[in-house]
Amino acid sequence: MIGSFGSLVFLANPNTLRTFDNFQRDTSARWAEHEIHLKRPKSEYLGPANDTVSFAMQFDIRYGIKPRNEMERLTVLCRDGTPHRLVIGGVPLGAKQWYIESVGQTWKRFDSKGNVIYGEATVTLKEYN
Repeated sequence: MIGSFGSLVFLANPNTLRTFDNFQRDTSARWAEHEIHLKRPKSEYLGPANDTVSFAMQFDIRYGIKPRNEMERLTVLCRDGTPHRLVIGGVPLGAKQWYIESVGQTWKRFDSKGNVIYGEATVTLKEYN
């Protein structure tokens, strides 16, 4: 097992490949700019912002999964709005839980009956406080 997000398990074994690539974590801070008459504005540090994580997933029927079902599963997790821990390599990422902010789907290849046999998804998670 590579990791998990709630009921979604990232894994690579001889029967199933459900993993991600292009994993990116973005961290930022919150700042306010106070306007001062005839002077440059003053910057004030307000605190940390919520981190975001994004990654891509590929779903291929040849690797033991049904692409359309997997992408629908991501859609349900996004629309449900329930935050979960994000665990990678057995270690929780961040101090808090995460929620799926967005899911983008690309249905790339189909069989002769219109079944998706290869698809890709881009997932963006945001820290939940």
